[in-house]
Amino acid sequence: MDPTTPPVRQRTIAWSDPKAAAKAGLALAGIDYLRALAAGELPEPPVIALLGIVLDQVEPGFVAMGLHVGEHLYNPIGTVHGGVIATLLDSVMGCAVHSLVPLGQAYTTLEIKVNYLRALTEKTQSVRGEGRVVHFGRRQAVAEGKVVDAGGRLYATATTTCMILDAPAGPGSPESGP
Repeated sequence: MDPTTPPVRQRTIAWSDPKAAAKAGLALAGIDYLRALAAGELPEPPVIALLGIVLDQVEPGFVAMGLHVGEHLYNPIGTVHGGVIATLLDSVMGCAVHSLVPLGQAYTTLEIKVNYLRALTEKTQSVRGEGRVVHFGRRQAVAEGKVVDAGGRLYATATTTCMILDAPAGPGSPESGP
């Protein structure tokens, strides 16, 4: 190896079958599903494992997740990729909506708007994404989110609109019976 070539770093992740956790989630109200995820009773979604996001807090209409910031999240210009920040925001806002979804219903994101306020680097060490529902109706929900560091410094804000829909029926879903 050329001594001027920087050493290669590696990151290994493991995940469980996401279909099994999703199927289990269909049998629970949204808040119960999220609390089961937070308690480790159900496996985390693969994207959460990939990025290293941790579900910290679940309340009706509010969800918070932590993210350890490292160079493995960097873009070509040496800061955390905006897509990672958007994923954290989409996750906390979507899960805040999910926390209000009753058994037999689900949600999907219709749109997301992110405002990036400052660059995020590994010097920050960790951030917290917070999502809060501002409107929950029969067919739509609106949530807002933010990413802050331990000192409360704001890195990004976002809003989302989600569609509330009937949960898909399938083998093992509440609609299909035992």
